[in-house]
Amino acid sequence: MIDQISIDVVVAALLPSIDSHQKKIERAFCLGLSGLQGSGKSTWAAALAHRLTDKHNLHTRTISLDDLYLDHDDLLSLKQNNFGNKLLQARGQPGTHDEKLAQSFLTEVLAPSLGSDRRARIKWPAYDKSLNNGQGGRVPVSEWELVSLDERLDVLIFEGWCLGFQPLPEDELREKRRMSESSPPSQTQKVTERLTETLQFHDLEHLLLINASLKRYCETFMGPETFDSFVHLTTDDLSRVYCWREDQEEALRRKGKPAMAKEDVIKFVQGYMPAYELYLERLNERSLFQSSPLAVGKKHIRVVLDNNRNVVSTNVL
Repeated sequence: MIDQISIDVVVAALLPSIDSHQKKIERAFCLGLSGLQGSGKSTWAAALAHRLTDKHNLHTRTISLDDLYLDHDDLLSLKQNNFGNKLLQARGQPGTHDEKLAQSFLTEVLAPSLGSDRRARIKWPAYDKSLNNGQGGRVPVSEWELVSLDERLDVLIFEGWCLGFQPLPEDELREKRRMSESSPPSQTQKVTERLTETLQFHDLEHLLLINASLKRYCETFMGPETFDSFVHLTTDDLSRVYCWREDQEEALRRKGKPAMAKEDVIKFVQGYMPAYELYLERLNERSLFQSSPLAVGKKHIRVVLDNNRNVVSTNVL
């Protein structure tokens, strides 16, 4: 359960930017929302959408990066064609999403309002992780929700775990990989601390491939220019990600629903850790819009969470 006061603090910070946007641009305000695994980003997105719609009369909808995955067969081919790359053996990483679908959807839904000339309805992408015996798959297009564009769409919340990540220059990535190999985790560290230092376990070429995919993503559908403001859920202890994810799985177990075993949780989160090691530092320290020439009025809001996902601090970078 998210503290409603924290939601209101974030909304209050966003409202001036939304108001300014509506006075200047005839299209929906796009709010990016990024968060670590288990941080509750989907819950935050829903809570923000509810608050903006119900209290502030700003009609808001959400879309998740998860809804833009490649379909099952395409993911299977990607996995087989990159058999030695551990980062592409499951969905999640840059490179496992349908980039054309993402770009076309966002282009259409964020197009300037043209009154009666605008398309009446748009199909809202959806992905079902329970399809194909739990391997996941795209919901048939015929079953996607049809959303009327004749009605108001004031705010679109686009959430995803790697939104806000920026690709690194190749030499910088190489240096990070080299440093991880020259300074392996110490056996005196806690297990969870050792699990946050994983770059040395991945081939450089595999990391460079993910970096190249992230570069394409930022150039086509999730670069800073896509967003009118940004909310980042983070923490001061990266090892908490493992605890957060285990908490979510435990909640599923209590409800009698399928859930990952603890060892599978560790394996799952480790798949995301290299990207955190490469890209999270910049997002934690600098505004996503710092180098953007069109950043006037855009807010980057950092929300720091504790071990129980309670909000410790909220500040605008």
